[in-house]
Amino acid sequence: QVRLMESGGGSVQAGGSLKLSCAVSGYRFTTCGMVWYRQIPGKEREWISGVLPDGTTSYDDSVKGRFTISHDATKNTLYLQMDSLQSADTAVYTCGGCTYCAGTTCHSVSYWGQGTQVTVSS
Repeated sequence: QVRLMESGGGSVQAGGSLKLSCAVSGYRFTTCGMVWYRQIPGKEREWISGVLPDGTTSYDDSVKGRFTISHDATKNTLYLQMDSLQSADTAVYTCGGCTYCAGTTCHSVSYWGQGTQVTVSS
């Protein structure tokens, strides 16, 4: 049984940092790697970052330079270090296993976590 469990969300002031974790069980990296999405209230879920098995990372422009994605294969855990947080980053963050992609662009996520809330106050 595949299970993805996020943790590390919470409330922080603008300019602060949080580190999200996604503990993965029953699932191993495919060639398309893993991803982080977020859903801002009233908007559709959006891709923000991905990492491939070879360590190649990609970011949406809205988080590039502030967020860092990583994966610890020994712990089968995905991370998202979020620095210089802004009120616009307030959202539910969800990790996923990407199963169809073109390069670093993920087209299909087959497995999702339950999400973790991040709230940034200005």
